[in-house]
Amino acid sequence: MQQIHFYKYQGTGNDFIIMDNREGQYDWLTNEQVNELCDRRFGIGADGLMLLNKSEDYDFAMKYYNSDGRESSMCGNGGRCLTAFAHKMGVGDGNLYFIAVDGEHEATMDGDNWVNLKMQDVDFVEHGPLYYYLNTGSPHFVKYVDDVQAVDVFNEGRQIRYNERFAAEGTNVNFVQPFEEGIFVRTYERGVEDETYSCGTGVTAAAITFAGKEEKEYVVPVQTLGGQLEVRYTRTGERSFTNIWLCGPATLVFEGQITIG
Repeated sequence: MQQIHFYKYQGTGNDFIIMDNREGQYDWLTNEQVNELCDRRFGIGADGLMLLNKSEDYDFAMKYYNSDGRESSMCGNGGRCLTAFAHKMGVGDGNLYFIAVDGEHEATMDGDNWVNLKMQDVDFVEHGPLYYYLNTGSPHFVKYVDDVQAVDVFNEGRQIRYNERFAAEGTNVNFVQPFEEGIFVRTYERGVEDETYSCGTGVTAAAITFAGKEEKEYVVPVQTLGGQLEVRYTRTGERSFTNIWLCGPATLVFEGQITIG
């Protein structure tokens, strides 16, 4: 039996188990154990699990697992929550640089609970008749709808995620409705295989598809089931975007101990 000291964080309802693994004390965790810990009935319950790892060249390294137990592509809200946790642990000075599966990231703290996370540049957006498809650290299918509240996100999202094109690698699926100056986004996440309250890379992808034709800086307010985020970026070409920032709250929910066999 092994003892784990964990922290539970959430960013607009996207929730994560976090462990301080800078001494490598949790390197023994298996994919099955990650899946058990993320289970909402038999474990702690979360959309994913992250390890705060030591890095020689950065303030820290981010290791991210989906709730299915498998190591996954970049998670935007996860990156914001791990930044807030690293800040709580005394890492950095409020401006942090870390390495994740999709490359290096910069993050800044506004107070203790608001994190601005710089995402990777986007240099290609596929635009079909009824959809957009792009990668913001994770792959995202974006579909605009008339009434986002009425969408059956689980079934419609699952149908697209497992269709002939995406079944092997999977994709996240976002349903988007414009409102006032921004957008409302609901997301079906691969790896969770369900709708989550918020998805950082999904919100980023949706906000990029919301850009006007003009090459300039855009600021897009985004509403999710779990709260409000903001995405800032600069359009530099027909399908290219740079200086992309995902901004929003990242909050400690609780910390505790759990014994796992």
